[in-house]
Amino acid sequence: MLPFSDPQSVARYAERPPRIVPGFADLHRMSALLLAERTPPDGRVLVLGAGGGLELKAFAEFQPSWRLDGVDPSAEMVRLAQATLGPLADQVQFHEGYIDTAPAGPYDAATCLLTFHFLPLEERRHILQQILRRLRPGAPFVVAHHSFPQHEPERAVWLARYAAFTVATGTDRVQAEAGSAVMAARLSVLSPQQDEALLQEAGFADVSLFYAGFTFRGWVAYKP
Repeated sequence: MLPFSDPQSVARYAERPPRIVPGFADLHRMSALLLAERTPPDGRVLVLGAGGGLELKAFAEFQPSWRLDGVDPSAEMVRLAQATLGPLADQVQFHEGYIDTAPAGPYDAATCLLTFHFLPLEERRHILQQILRRLRPGAPFVVAHHSFPQHEPERAVWLARYAAFTVATGTDRVQAEAGSAVMAARLSVLSPQQDEALLQEAGFADVSLFYAGFTFRGWVAYKP
């Protein structure tokens, strides 16, 4: 996973997700609700790919007594997260690095939002196994990222729909189409069926889809 390090990209990061991720705020709200089903008020939550701080802020506001561990490989994004959180940063322990940098836990819950589509298959598998190791039995894991059919013509149809969505939310059409082409060429996207199978292979149980927004999907799963 390559860290976000370009200063301009980091500076603009907080503006982009609400425009390019359907139901972005509701994704955070639903994630928090799913975590809260099994996470006690004083629970400990692992947030992987936490740079920028948007989901950390949503979780901290949702439950002020949760103890959050935010992990991200980019020092610039960690600093942005701290600024985004403001006084809520006292609720968070930050760890600059990858999953192997994260404390051993045990955690009452974990999340990884809008990150996995940047990762190759073997890295995803390793991360899922390491998250599972850090969770208490019965703990929920919430994950969401690009996940859509990878066979043509369905793949091209969904890419076009996603580009149309970003245009409808204010992105220049040429930029939207270029972004869709970059996504098709560079991101490591799996089909929803492959994503669910990967969660099950890693050892998670009761995998359930809770979010679908054009090319994005989100699941909740549990440590047996």
